[in-house]
Amino acid sequence: MTSTAASPKNNVLRLAASQALMLSAIVMSMAVAGILGVQLAPDVGLATLPIAAMVVGVAVASLPAALLMRRIGRRAGFLFGATVGIGASLLAAYALQAQSFALFVLGHFLLGAYQGFANYYRFAAVEASDPAHASRAISLVVAGGIVAAFLGPQIGQWGRDWLPDQLFVGAYLIQATLSVAALFILAGLRLPAMAIAQKGAARPLGEIVRQPALIMSIFGASVGYSAMIMAMTATPLAMLGCGLPGTSVTPVIQWHVVGMFAPSFFTGDLVKRFGAPRIMQIGFVLLLSHVVIAVSGLEFLHFLSALILLGLGWNFAFIGGTALLTQTYRPAEQLKVQMVNEFIVFGLVAVASLSAGWLYARFGWVLLNLSMVPLLLVALVAAMRMAGANRPALCAT
Repeated sequence: MTSTAASPKNNVLRLAASQALMLSAIVMSMAVAGILGVQLAPDVGLATLPIAAMVVGVAVASLPAALLMRRIGRRAGFLFGATVGIGASLLAAYALQAQSFALFVLGHFLLGAYQGFANYYRFAAVEASDPAHASRAISLVVAGGIVAAFLGPQIGQWGRDWLPDQLFVGAYLIQATLSVAALFILAGLRLPAMAIAQKGAARPLGEIVRQPALIMSIFGASVGYSAMIMAMTATPLAMLGCGLPGTSVTPVIQWHVVGMFAPSFFTGDLVKRFGAPRIMQIGFVLLLSHVVIAVSGLEFLHFLSALILLGLGWNFAFIGGTALLTQTYRPAEQLKVQMVNEFIVFGLVAVASLSAGWLYARFGWVLLNLSMVPLLLVALVAAMRMAGANRPALCAT
């Protein structure tokens, strides 16, 4: 059992720092794994499989991570996840040395499992804060990703030729050190024991999941995240396919990640002021704006501006959805609701990621982006109806 001696601020800062390190590792892989996949994969349509495997790892790990943390606590679970992250990076580095596509994919699957554990950082921040500051705690932890916007792609550049004749092996070795640093930061967490955090009576899961607010939060977060990951996964391939130099990929991914996380410094306050459904609406409008820009041209500025809008849209949709989710369950219900949310959201995100390489290879960049529009429109209308009706159907605590 963990102590509650540390202040909420100390816990949130440690979680935000750990989030920054974890996402730097993820962003580095997002920037280079697709390019390396072209070299290692037996078919170009499988080039994005390492990235897809990473997202599948998130979905697969989400349920075991929650169950393990119920038994051993948040802190111990987070430490276990960071250890998996270390092993994942080392395996990916070895796979590049051995020119093994299968091991490279497995390494990214395990890297996704690390993220599956780390995705509970935002919920741990809520548990360590008072309810009035829940949305701000979520935003601050997610905002740790702003570091990843600069550190992640830079690691790829630093480690690209670090070892002679071993392209990007050094980058994955540096990536492993990020997980080691996260391990030490997480060791200082002092979070409420799970038994304390889950006090009170719980309703049947069937009753909980029928709440309109919970359905909206999961659906909205799934659509927003899936649209983001599909476009982001295919972007490096699309840019290279359009004849743009490989060096142009890094700034596009970098500013995309800035768009994903920079608004987090104030998104929580916006949720508190205007309500989660309205913030989610803004997210879906921004994601639709990404599609408009993405299909209007294939120059560097088209990719750059489209990916910035993609990041901004993800931020509003995902943080709005997470904030709405935290208002739909009682303390005793939090773990099972979080498990359902993570499994559904990242299961659908995994499908989107797996589809990205195939859609791009078969139909191209424009049709890949247009395929997002129907679900984005449905999500936008659903969020508008919820905000207009002003009936979040939140549970009493």
